[in-house]
Parts: sequence; structure tokens; C-alpha cells
Amino acid sequence: MSDLRLNRGLVQIYTGNGKGKTTAALGLALRAVGFGLRVHIMQFMKGQTYSELISLRRLAPELTSEQVGRDCFLRKGAVDPVDVRMAEEAFVRARVLVASGIYDLVILDELNCAVDFDLIPVAAVLELIRHKAPQTELVLTGRNARPEVIEVADLVTEMREIKHYFNAGQPARAGIES
Repeated sequence: MSDLRLNRGLVQIYTGNGKGKTTAALGLALRAVGFGLRVHIMQFMKGQTYSELISLRRLAPELTSEQVGRDCFLRKGAVDPVDVRMAEEAFVRARVLVASGIYDLVILDELNCAVDFDLIPVAAVLELIRHKAPQTELVLTGRNARPEVIEVADLVTEMREIKHYFNAGQPARAGIES
């Protein structure tokens, strides 16, 4: 592992209705680990097993990851109090990780969705950003990033769906979408 540290960590957002937000964040994580940086990924609203988790475990100890949420899809406006509790508890851990400076890169995957589904208040996300360790790069992914969060970010990328094979009936494929 390298002694490299970022001089200044920035805030990145990957949002939009197109495919590739998590994939872009994972690509950044792969690059960071390859350079000797320490990475932590927390996936909100993803209790199911995804193949990327198997790959991520192979990058330990430089990369650590955790999933937060039940093994089911949530519907906006119909979340269970259990989902709120799980997201809130994870967000407490996320605040500590982001403020600690232990990690060079922290990815909060699907946090924008957790805010959109009213699992996490937008004010709490803004506070997390304000209290981020100066050298920690922070990435927030998920659809429907709030304008207030976009405003304070340093980089915002919107993934826009132009055409998607799901709309033609192509189901999710192992190793590609799951």
C-alpha cells in the first residue's frame, strides 16, 4: 500500500435515470485501490447479493464495503419503518467514516435514492458533506439527486437513458446487471 494521500478531497455525484452510476463509482474505486488509496463503499437500499460484492471482497484490505437494506426492492412512498431505521443507522456510520479521514475515498452508493425515498433527510446529507475530512473524496450515487446537494458538489455527472434493452424485454443478466 502506498503512503499517498489526497491533498484535497472533492465531492462527486453520479445521478440520472441512465445505467452506470454505480458502475462509474466502482471504476473510480478500482482506480483508487490500484494507486494505493484506501476505499470504503456503503451501498444503501441494496440488501440483495450483487456480483460486484464478490469482486470487491478480493480488493481487501485496501477496499472495504458494506450493504444496507433488506433483500427486497422498495417503492417510493411505501417504505417500511424497518427500512428507515436501517438507513438511519447506516448513515450514522457513514458520517463517522466520512469525517474520520481514515479512508481516501468513500462511496455512498444509492444515497441519493435513500434521500428521494425519505429514508435520509437532505439536511443530514448536507451536514455530512460540510463535516467531510478535507482529504477524503466523497462520491454519492443514485437517481434524483437533490438540487441542494448538487449545488455543493464539485462534480456532477448525469447518466441519461437514451435506449435501454430492458424496455425491449431483455431481463437482467448475471455478471452484467446483477
